[in-house]
Amino acid sequence: MTTIPLPPPGFDSLSTAEQIEYLQSLWERVAADPGRVPVPDWHREVLKERLASLRDNPQAGVPWSEVRERIEEKLPLSS
Repeated sequence: MTTIPLPPPGFDSLSTAEQIEYLQSLWERVAADPGRVPVPDWHREVLKERLASLRDNPQAGVPWSEVRERIEEKLPLSS
């Protein structure tokens, strides 16, 4: 494995917005092939537990449209 200096050269000279954009573009490169993104076993266990819980009590779930609406109500969205 190659050792990469942290942060990479020039990173600190970027504005915060540029740093975030840089990180986002890095993640998009990694996530372009989801099969290569490792999923820890504990993530799989949590998912199994939550799906079992939802099967046992389907009324406890909330549709995505409602969740999104709640989030949007709380976030100050700029135009």
